[in-house]
Amino acid sequence: MELRHLRYFIAVAEEGSLTNAAERRLHTTQPSLSRQIRDLELEIGVKLLERKTRGIALTAAGRVFLDHARLALMQIEVACDAARGTEQPGKKPNFVIGFLLGQEAIWLSESLRILREEAPDVEITLMTKSSPELAVGLMQGKIDVALLRREVHTVGVAFRFLSKEPLIAILPARHRLARHRTVPPQDLARESFISTARAAPVLRSVIDDYAAKTGITLKQKYDAETLSGGMSLVASTGGFTLLPLYARNALIPSVVARPLRGEVPTIGLMMGYNKSNTSPLLKRFLLRADELVNQVNCVFQGEAYSGTLKRGDRKPPV
Repeated sequence: MELRHLRYFIAVAEEGSLTNAAERRLHTTQPSLSRQIRDLELEIGVKLLERKTRGIALTAAGRVFLDHARLALMQIEVACDAARGTEQPGKKPNFVIGFLLGQEAIWLSESLRILREEAPDVEITLMTKSSPELAVGLMQGKIDVALLRREVHTVGVAFRFLSKEPLIAILPARHRLARHRTVPPQDLARESFISTARAAPVLRSVIDDYAAKTGITLKQKYDAETLSGGMSLVASTGGFTLLPLYARNALIPSVVARPLRGEVPTIGLMMGYNKSNTSPLLKRFLLRADELVNQVNCVFQGEAYSGTLKRGDRKPPV
């Protein structure tokens, strides 16, 4: 078995398609990729993938193998980075903190204050990415700590709860529902829905649960690659999307945010880190997580965020 077999298998599993994996990720031909996957299955002795009407699906064995394959590649990458680091003696220590795009407006200032108090000489690098990308960065050892969602298939990553945020409706500024102070879910069922499932699978799961509880069916028309792309599609198509409250920090001028009427769905924000990370600064930062939440609450007290950043399960205000 070679490393390329693992890379090919992971690409197919994540794309859900041999063709897409071959063209978008691996830049090879579909027949060649199929042969590589068959060789891998023959060597392991079990079926990892099966064809479905809408692409490729993992078998039970494939789901188990996927986690281990990801971990194996990540360990190789970490080993390579560690080896390269030996060629850079005296390099200033670096600490990488990741945020969801828009969340840094809320959490960055206090996070930096704590980090500087704990280690004033450490060079701090900021990353803003989607939650799945942050989770991968944690698994690969490229990010020390991140504020993200509780992603699935995160081998070796631990999560600590920080806060809950209500979801809000993002609408075109001139949309008829934009005139309402709050938006009834039944009215949303009549509109075109812009999904952000690729960039935010945990968010999509919360939205699906919300639709089921309110008895509505979302008419999905588009699936955006990013949250900002979702907003652009809202503006250009006249549809709507549902995003956590923090997205108000990144609104484009042609869209507006409106609260949802009735029982409002919430999504959790977590602090994630790699269990194998032995950074002393990480340990000290984790010990001050409660202080971080309390300080953010104080900063945003009296605004829409106050009440949504409390620890625990208390229902946030609408």
